[in-house]
Amino acid sequence: MIVCPRSRLAEAFRRAPDARLLTLTSDPSEPAPEGLIEADRLLLAFNDIAAPRSGFVAPDGSHVAAALAFAARDPRPLIVQCYAGVSRSPAMAYAIACARRPDMDEAAIAGELRRLSPSATPNPRIVALADALLGRDGRMSAAIAALGRGAEAYEGELFALALSRLPAPGARS
Repeated sequence: MIVCPRSRLAEAFRRAPDARLLTLTSDPSEPAPEGLIEADRLLLAFNDIAAPRSGFVAPDGSHVAAALAFAARDPRPLIVQCYAGVSRSPAMAYAIACARRPDMDEAAIAGELRRLSPSATPNPRIVALADALLGRDGRMSAAIAALGRGAEAYEGELFALALSRLPAPGARS
C-alpha cells in the first residue's frame, strides 16, 4: 500500500501503475487522475478534524467502513491519498493495515508507519473509528497516541507500508 499527498500522486502511480486509489478529501468533486476507471477509485469526502465542528464534515464510521471494504475487495496495490499526506491518509492506511493483519500488534504497525513517515500524525478520530469497527479494544488508538505528533511538515512523505517486512507475531528479532 502506497501512502502519499496529492502532489505526489503521479509518482505513486509510476511505482504501481495497476493500483487502485482511495482519495480522502474535503472536496467531493475532486477529479480522478486521468485514465483511472471509476471502479478503481473510492473518493471519501470529509474534513481533517478530530472532533465534530459546525460547518465541517467529520470522518465517521461509514467513511472508515467504506475504505476498509474498498481495500479488501481487490488484491491489487492500493494508493491511499489525501491533500497533505500527513493525517487522513496515514490514519486510513494504518486502519487498513490493522484490518489486513489482525494477528499483528497495533504498536508494531504504528511504529512501522512512523519509521516510514516521520511527519505522519494520523487523524485520531479515523483511528478511533477503525479501532471500534475492527474490535481492537482501544489498542489502535493507544498505539497512535504513543507515537505523538510527527515532525512538522507542509506535506508528508510518499511511502509504501508493507507489513510483510515486519517480523511475524511472536517471532524474535
